[in-house]
Amino acid sequence: MQAYLFVHFKEKRTPDGEQVYFGVSKDGFHWEEVNDGNPVLWSYCGDKGVRDFTITRTQEGKFIILATDLSLAYGMPNQYNNSWDEISRNGSKCLVLWESDDLIHWSKQRMLKLGDDNFGCLWAPDIIYDRDEKDYVVHWSSSHSSNLYGEKGIYYSRTKDFIDFTAPRLLYQKEDSGVIDSAIYEEAGKYYMFLKSERSPEGIILMEAESITGPYRRIQKFDKSMEQLQAGQYEAPTAVKLENGRWCLFLDFYGCSAAEQGYVPFLAESIMTGDFLRGDKSFQFPYGYKHGTILTITMEEYERLKLFKKLPSER
Repeated sequence: MQAYLFVHFKEKRTPDGEQVYFGVSKDGFHWEEVNDGNPVLWSYCGDKGVRDFTITRTQEGKFIILATDLSLAYGMPNQYNNSWDEISRNGSKCLVLWESDDLIHWSKQRMLKLGDDNFGCLWAPDIIYDRDEKDYVVHWSSSHSSNLYGEKGIYYSRTKDFIDFTAPRLLYQKEDSGVIDSAIYEEAGKYYMFLKSERSPEGIILMEAESITGPYRRIQKFDKSMEQLQAGQYEAPTAVKLENGRWCLFLDFYGCSAAEQGYVPFLAESIMTGDFLRGDKSFQFPYGYKHGTILTITMEEYERLKLFKKLPSER
C-alpha cells in the first residue's frame, strides 16, 4: 500500500509562509498536516524564502527538494521595488536544494547557481530521471537575454549527483506566449509535460514527446478538459499516479483570496488520452496551500512523517 507526500508553501506575505511545508495522505485526496501545520524547513540563504517546490526520490533512495529562491515578504517591497518585472529580470539565478535519507533529517540548505547573467529569475524547478542517460533532468522557467527578457521559456540542466550540472539549454519555447511551471512525467515510454501558458490559451496545456528534451507537440484533447476553467486562474500543475493506476492532476487555483487558495484535482485513466475530469468533492486539505509537488511514499514513511515534530527553536 502506498501513501503520498505533498511539499508546498503558503501564500502569506509573512516570512513563515514562504518556507517548506509537508502534507501527507493515504489516498491522495484526504490530506493531513505535518508538524502541526508549521514549516518543516526554513530558508536562511539567498532571498530567505522559498516557493514552487519539487521533490524526488533518487535511484539511490535519497530525497531531493528543489525550490525557487524568492521571498515576496522580504524582497517584493525592498530589492524588487514591488515589481514582478524586476523579479523576472533581476531575481535569483539560484535554485535552493535540501537532501535527506529519511524525509525527517535534512541537510543544510545549498544554493545551486544554474543561471548566468543571461537569465532572469529561475522559477519553479522540476526533476525527472532519464533512464536512457542515467541522469536527472532539472528544468525550470526563466526569462532570457536572447529575447530581451521577454516571454519566458523552459530551460534544463543535467546532473548525476546534484552537485555537478551541465550548462543550461532551452527545452521549450512557445511561439505565441511565455510558458512557466513545467512538470514532466513518463508513461508507456513517452514523456508528457504540463505547462502554464501565459496566452493563447491563458491556462494549462499538455505536451507530448518521445524524449525528455523533446521536441514536444501539443495534445489538443487536453484543451477540451480545460476549456471550462476560467482563464488566468490556475497554475502550478503537478500529477501523481494513484495506486489504482489512474492519474491525478492537481492545479493550483489562485483566483480568490490568499486564505482560500489551494489545489483542485482532475482525474484521468491515462495521461496520453488528455481526458481529465474535475473531482473537487473528493478532495480535502486542512489549510490553504500553494505550488508544490506530490511524491509517492511508503506507509512506513507516512507514519514517520505523522510523528514528525520540530520546535521553532530548532529552525
